[in-house]
Amino acid sequence: MMAALISNKPEFVKLFLENGVRLKEFVTWDTLLHLYQHLDPSCLFHSKLQKVLAEEPERPACRPAPRVQMHHVAQMQGVSLRSLYKRSSGHVAFTMDPVRDLLIWAIVQNRRELAEIIWAQSQDCIVAAVACSKILKELAKEEEDTDSLEEMLALADECEHRAIGVFTECHRKDEERAQKLLTRVSEAWGRTTCLQLALKAEDMKFVSHGGIQAFLTKVWWGQLCVDNGLWRVILCMVAFPLLYTGLITFRERRLQATKGLLRVRAFFNAPVVIFHLNILSYFAFLCLFAYVLMVDFQPTPSWCEYLIYFWLFSLVCEELRQPCLLAAPLRPRRLRPDEGGSPVLQRLLEQAGYRCHPALRSWPELLIPGLLYPGRVILSLDFIMFCLRLMHIFTVSKTLGPKIIIVKRMMKDVFFFLFLLAVWVVSFGVAKQAILIHNESRVDWIFRGVIYQSYLTIFGQMPAYIDGVNFSLDQCSPNGTDPYKPKCPESDAIRHEPAFPEWLTVILLCLYLLFTNILLLNLLIAMFNYTFQQVQEHTDQIWKFQRHDLIEEYHGRPPAPPPFILLSHLHLFIKRVVLKIPAKRHKQLKTKLEKNEEAALLSWEIYLKENYLQNQQYQQKQRPEQQIQDIRDKVSTVVDLLERESLKQSGLVEQRLASLEEQMAQTSRALHWIVKALRDSGFGSEEGFPTLAPQKASLGRDREPDGGHKAEDAGDTHHVNARHLLYPNSHVTRFPVPNEKVPWETDFLIYDPPFYTDDRKDKGLVDPVGNALEPLAGITYNAVDGPIDRRSFHGVYAVQDGLPLNPMGRTGLRGRGSLSCFGPNHTLQPVITRWRRNQDGAICRKSIKKMLEVLVVKHPVSESWALPGGSREPGEILPRKLKQVLRREFWSPFQNLLIQGTEVYKGYVDDPRNTDNAWIETVAISIHFPDQSDMDLKRLNSHLHTCDPGMSVQWQVVDKRIPLYANHKTILQKVAALFGAFY
Repeated sequence: MMAALISNKPEFVKLFLENGVRLKEFVTWDTLLHLYQHLDPSCLFHSKLQKVLAEEPERPACRPAPRVQMHHVAQMQGVSLRSLYKRSSGHVAFTMDPVRDLLIWAIVQNRRELAEIIWAQSQDCIVAAVACSKILKELAKEEEDTDSLEEMLALADECEHRAIGVFTECHRKDEERAQKLLTRVSEAWGRTTCLQLALKAEDMKFVSHGGIQAFLTKVWWGQLCVDNGLWRVILCMVAFPLLYTGLITFRERRLQATKGLLRVRAFFNAPVVIFHLNILSYFAFLCLFAYVLMVDFQPTPSWCEYLIYFWLFSLVCEELRQPCLLAAPLRPRRLRPDEGGSPVLQRLLEQAGYRCHPALRSWPELLIPGLLYPGRVILSLDFIMFCLRLMHIFTVSKTLGPKIIIVKRMMKDVFFFLFLLAVWVVSFGVAKQAILIHNESRVDWIFRGVIYQSYLTIFGQMPAYIDGVNFSLDQCSPNGTDPYKPKCPESDAIRHEPAFPEWLTVILLCLYLLFTNILLLNLLIAMFNYTFQQVQEHTDQIWKFQRHDLIEEYHGRPPAPPPFILLSHLHLFIKRVVLKIPAKRHKQLKTKLEKNEEAALLSWEIYLKENYLQNQQYQQKQRPEQQIQDIRDKVSTVVDLLERESLKQSGLVEQRLASLEEQMAQTSRALHWIVKALRDSGFGSEEGFPTLAPQKASLGRDREPDGGHKAEDAGDTHHVNARHLLYPNSHVTRFPVPNEKVPWETDFLIYDPPFYTDDRKDKGLVDPVGNALEPLAGITYNAVDGPIDRRSFHGVYAVQDGLPLNPMGRTGLRGRGSLSCFGPNHTLQPVITRWRRNQDGAICRKSIKKMLEVLVVKHPVSESWALPGGSREPGEILPRKLKQVLRREFWSPFQNLLIQGTEVYKGYVDDPRNTDNAWIETVAISIHFPDQSDMDLKRLNSHLHTCDPGMSVQWQVVDKRIPLYANHKTILQKVAALFGAFY
């Protein structure tokens, strides 16, 4: 099991689990440490863990390097595991949740199939799927490899879909229990809830699920029924005595029946009521603020202005209460990309305006009366921020919320556009200012000329004097001394005409308008259009996701609106600080269940998870692709059965034919003996004696699979290719040799073969040319002659007239031919094979037998393929042909593969280049790769190349019809027989 996990073999892990292995018993603390010590080196988590180990405090040289501990795993930046694994002082035997720990180990390595199998064994499956999605998204932020990043995001999306699927099953079965799963505190996952994890992971699809939105709507309406109309709520807010008329309905029958203060309290504690009360209060605050700024802003603050300060103070107190004074603090509000930076800037300016303005207004007659106007300016800017805050308030609206999200996304596009626009505005403004004005020293007029006028030019307000048409000295200051007039451009003081190049400024203006008005503005429109189309598809999901923040905020907010909220703050202060009463908020958003209730709830969740997995398997089987695959498998099974049946029938026929051939062979031998006996007895003459042909070599080859005679051992087998009349790559013709005259023991008086030795360029590596015996006298046969091994695999061969004789008989040609040396020419034939597989990775079969693929090469001048072997240089192990298709850095590893290979043939080769005095002998070694994931096979494929552009190298299916040299086919047939493969 441990080896299957480390080597990522999900099939074996599944097999172990199906045969009784329990993860809770298998995964111990030591097992988990061993797994983390053997992480996949290629994964991001492994490199991050090594950095954490490297940052450990330095140890003495005698002590070993620190081993991986679980607190090291918890220290990973960007992965929220700190609450799960903490440093322990003693030895820990068992983990809190073994399935959780093993699931995290698989997730951080991005092992999809393994994580799916382990997740199916988890107990708290919805929380586990959401937590896995969160971990993967955090790791994806630091992943640099694009392929790994896409795999992580795809796996995170798959985990989110699993959580949605199981929650859908739960919600269909029982809505109340499903909502408990959302708010239940999970001890195994850091004492958080499923909903909080989904929000931190930004799983928008999960949060936008109908069941979760129904739960949020239920929280939003508090104890009120969700089918109450909004107009009823507002009407009861204005005239609360209407609550006793039954206009508003409640979920609890107790509240529906009573008509006392409990009914009023339940109504005004509902978040929807608190929200609308705050909206009314906020609009009243903005109206009063605007009135003070525009009508009643006196040197001495009026009562309206004091009311504004009091109102602002209540708003600030509420902002401070949320993160500081709550016993169960709210989740900090995240700044998401679609919100931009406006909320932070808004809060800063609001509080800066609130704190700075009273200081500027304090006793203006006694301190600094001149600060009255700056105070009004600060409050005016602060009023803008308060108005922009309405965008955050109205995100809860189903109509305005999505539109506000689109506006916030477009704000990002505007910031990128402003950068491009600033480049053109500054470049044109500086050039224009430098050409028109000489040494302008006033900073405010420089800003006007460079930035302000250039920006207004985009909207049609052309700068004066730029073309010299409206040139007038009355509208400018010649020396730049008038603070209300710009400095005059370069001009001729005598002729009162402009002296700057008008044609240049006009060209610059045209180019500037071309790029800004036409190019950049249309680019901005295109960006807005693209953003709208992209966001419009997911606006509803984004709105539902952001809706939770506002609901949670008003769920924990006091019912009284500002400025009356100060009374609630005072009550809260007395309750918490003075009376020490603990907080009881957020019961609906975070629930701690009893052990029995939690166990029953988790058992119910596991049951529905199994239903979900069964439905997924059923849907997978109903897919057209899967049905086609099943039909194909069934057809393949039927075809295999039919082939087996036909094979049985053909086997019977082959047995009968073999028996008939054996009887014919016996009859032939008997006739041969009778004729020979009659001839020896004097019956008949030598001239009329019929010549009996020997048995065909094919008979021996046909019987080889049945354990009969082998081709190379048959005594009546003669070479055929070596007696082709035309010698290859030459005009030499052999002397015809019939079958019965091939053996040297048979007399052949008229045998007079020509002598031929090819004149090769590499004369230093070949034997001498010519038929003279003097140069050949120094050759030692049947021994190792220097770097050349002249020994034969078939034993000692004869030497006649200083030349060796082919042990297989006459060939019709004397000499060395095109071979390198006299006698045996040793070659090496590596037969590199692998199983042929289909797209699913399954091994292909034909006639029940597995099919092989062999690596073959083809020279540009040849029409047939060949094995990548041949002759070798002296002292070398690899053949020349193999070196031509293999990179140099893989030569040494391939030699190791040759040593580990299996020898399938060693002996004479029937080759067209053989002669009476020179022949080829070979050693065939089988190198087989049974696994498609074999690292040596992958390295071999990656190091294949051809030095000659005309040479080809590829994998060919092993079949008797393969276009291969005849002698190579014989070797390939032996390899197929070795592995029981089809041929």
